[in-house]
Amino acid sequence: MSNYRTLKEEAYQANMQLPELGLVLFTFGNASAVDRKKQVFAIKPSGVPYTDLKVDDMVICDFDAKIVEGKLRPSSDTKTHAVLYKEWDTIGGIVHTHSTYGTAWAQSLLDIPIFGTTHADHLICDVPCTVPMKDEYIQGDYEHMTGFQIVDCLKERGLDYNEMEMILVGSHAPFSWGATAAKAVYNSAVCEEIAKMAYLTLQINPDAGSLKETLKKKHFERKHGKNSYYGQGH
Repeated sequence: MSNYRTLKEEAYQANMQLPELGLVLFTFGNASAVDRKKQVFAIKPSGVPYTDLKVDDMVICDFDAKIVEGKLRPSSDTKTHAVLYKEWDTIGGIVHTHSTYGTAWAQSLLDIPIFGTTHADHLICDVPCTVPMKDEYIQGDYEHMTGFQIVDCLKERGLDYNEMEMILVGSHAPFSWGATAAKAVYNSAVCEEIAKMAYLTLQINPDAGSLKETLKKKHFERKHGKNSYYGQGH
């Protein structure tokens, strides 16, 4: 019996939600879950169809992206996950997809604008899109540098990864994260939905403006912070 059974189960369940939510096609995308005490994470194996995936297939890696347990090769994005876990010590799960609308915005090298209250319920500003990666990084340790592309973008924009839990990697696709793998999946689905809404908004009205500040503040603070009042509480 693996010492990482619970962690593998968490990663497996997160991965299986991605096709169910329409966020991945074929073998596109991956999800991981971390165990901070053991300093390892479980991630989907590379190129294995979701229909064939099993709990025991999850690969356990350390924060240097080295395999700790597993017979299969881990996701090609493992080094990106490792960088984020190492740099951000409060996140518990990461999801990467090539979902249609989020990826279209990433390929357009544009932030997802905050047009309405659905967006503001989760974020108080646009979803950032990174600048394209430098050639020397692409030709070097590409997946490792993708992690720093994400970290550096948030730093440059003065954004907190605990509040901005999603990003578009320019010319590539979305990444999301959260306190758990399940929350990272949730954030991935939210990212895709607001990307779709923003696209449709601009089709209806190409001159649509950003959501007014008072509505941004009201909707975000209804769900977040000490004065939040959405839901049933604890």
